[in-house]
Amino acid sequence: MILDDVRIVLVNTSHSGNIGSAARAMKTMGLSKLYLVDPACEVDGHASALAAGATDVLGNAVIVDTVADAVAGCALTIGTSARSRTLSWPMVEPRECGEKLINEAQAGPVALVFGRENSGLTNEELQQCNYHVCIPANPEYSSLNLAMAVQTLCYETRMAFLNHQKNEHPQVSEQDDTVYPKAKQTELFYDHLEQTLTDTGFIIKQHPGLVMTKLRRMFNRARPEEAELNILRGILTSINKSTK
Repeated sequence: MILDDVRIVLVNTSHSGNIGSAARAMKTMGLSKLYLVDPACEVDGHASALAAGATDVLGNAVIVDTVADAVAGCALTIGTSARSRTLSWPMVEPRECGEKLINEAQAGPVALVFGRENSGLTNEELQQCNYHVCIPANPEYSSLNLAMAVQTLCYETRMAFLNHQKNEHPQVSEQDDTVYPKAKQTELFYDHLEQTLTDTGFIIKQHPGLVMTKLRRMFNRARPEEAELNILRGILTSINKSTK
């Protein structure tokens, strides 16, 4: 089922109850793939108690060290962001977030990433995401706890899935045949790009500035297809050969 390819990723969660509550929120919306990145707490009895009937989701949670590990194999990663960043990233609304996840989960795994309870995701973690999503809560009181945020975005994902089943929205139900690179391929491209720009002197290693951050933002906004990314890697390789 499509929903089986939607991963919910919780990063460095500090309260076990939040993990359990998130698992419960997921299961009510038909989602089951939970990834925990470097949790700062044990998945204990408190987590199980708050998971209620979703202890199966909790028990099958995959624990990894980094966001990169959690989204490995995913062609689409959307990160949650509640605060303004120095450099804006391509943004989607919650409804569009759900639609994109369901549309692309038809071709393989996708991920929705949630950050720490107090500080969210770091800029480095957000830069590993294709899009950012922000829940437009009441600006006078926008305090959503982790489980609430998970519930809200899982609901939008389920609604997109139900619309797909009913064929109510052709743009969602028609599978996009475009093949996008997996997260690992994209990171290898960025590594290759940075090394090439360093070798040619465009990036000064001691003072790199924001060059790679801005290039990441540009390529994430353009979102090259897998074949296009391979062309870019080929261009970089030709530069590497000519500068030896």
